[in-house]
Amino acid sequence: MVENDELRNALDRFGGMSLVEAERLRAKATSEAERVRTETRSEVERMRIEAGREVEQLRAEAATQRAEVTRLAAELVDARRAVAVQELGLYDFEHPAEESAALANQLAALRLEIKQLVAEGRATTATENFTFNNSTAKGRKFVKDMSKTMLAAYNAEAENCIKTVRAGGLETARNRLTKVVDRVERNGTMINLRIAARYHRLRLDELALAARHLEAVKAAKEAERERRAELREQKKVEDELRRERERLQKERDHYANALEALRARGDTAGAEALQAKLTDVDKALDDVDYRAANIRAGYVYVISNVGAFGERMVKIGMTRRLDPMDRIRELGDASVPFRFDVHALFFSDDAVGVETMLHRELAEVRVNRMNPRREFFYVTPAEVLDALREHNIAVVEFRTEPDAEEFRLSQAVAAQSS
Repeated sequence: MVENDELRNALDRFGGMSLVEAERLRAKATSEAERVRTETRSEVERMRIEAGREVEQLRAEAATQRAEVTRLAAELVDARRAVAVQELGLYDFEHPAEESAALANQLAALRLEIKQLVAEGRATTATENFTFNNSTAKGRKFVKDMSKTMLAAYNAEAENCIKTVRAGGLETARNRLTKVVDRVERNGTMINLRIAARYHRLRLDELALAARHLEAVKAAKEAERERRAELREQKKVEDELRRERERLQKERDHYANALEALRARGDTAGAEALQAKLTDVDKALDDVDYRAANIRAGYVYVISNVGAFGERMVKIGMTRRLDPMDRIRELGDASVPFRFDVHALFFSDDAVGVETMLHRELAEVRVNRMNPRREFFYVTPAEVLDALREHNIAVVEFRTEPDAEEFRLSQAVAAQSS
């Protein structure tokens, strides 16, 4: 009964509308329904996109977590391996060659192979058929433990050799480490225990890299010291030439003023005598200017020191000093027990060329083959004179026999005292 009343009321309400109003309501309802559908589709699409982004983010995070797990697993393996090799005395200590740009890569490759041999148990060799108390298992354990102990001792000595090696001391360090190999073999005779030859060669190569770097550092420091010494010597020469020029210029000015005064008084004889002195001063000034401009000009010297270096050793060099004996006296300072004897000391417009020629001719008897700045040679003064004559170098005076006065007097005093 109630439903019929509601239906009747609705019909009455719509029935009272015009067709235009009914169409307007229908269009409005259709538009509203379309709007709702559009908004619903947009919201659904937005939610789908956001869900896709969240899924991608979760996938990326999962990939990152997997990579982190893989990295941590690798670090764990490396840590376990490091612990394992450290038990055998193999540590990542500071190696001298790590500071070398030229040797660091070689060192890294060597260390990697060394670690691989240790980790794979190939750093030592021993018998595989050893029994202990009639037990093969106990025998294997004994061999394993003994191998670890001996390898740890060898590695400790290898590290110590590398840390203490000095430039020029490679052979001593190599012999020291090789003795450990021999000792391991003697102590492990019962199980035929040895340090693997390949492993020993790698450790010797590692030792050689340390020595090479230290030698390079030493050579660089020595070259720098000698460069500074050369600069000091060059400064001395420049200062000496400058002071000499200033002295000669003052002397010239004095003579020039005096000459002008004599000429003004009409003293012809006095003026001529003073003019000769002025000419000598001008010549000396020209010589100083020439020496300052021509850096190849100078004095070549051949000197020896029997008391310090023996009969068959000379030093051959050159100096640009105005007084070359100043340089020779410096070489014979308190750093050597006796003063040098001079066998030859002559001026040359190309002293550098003469010195270089002599060094080249005597290269096979050079005392220091590693540092050419050390100008000592295993020859007698007479043999140097022969080399000068062969190259037509004119030498006015050359003494083949040294006086060695201080040395011989010291020998005589020592003989009397004994």
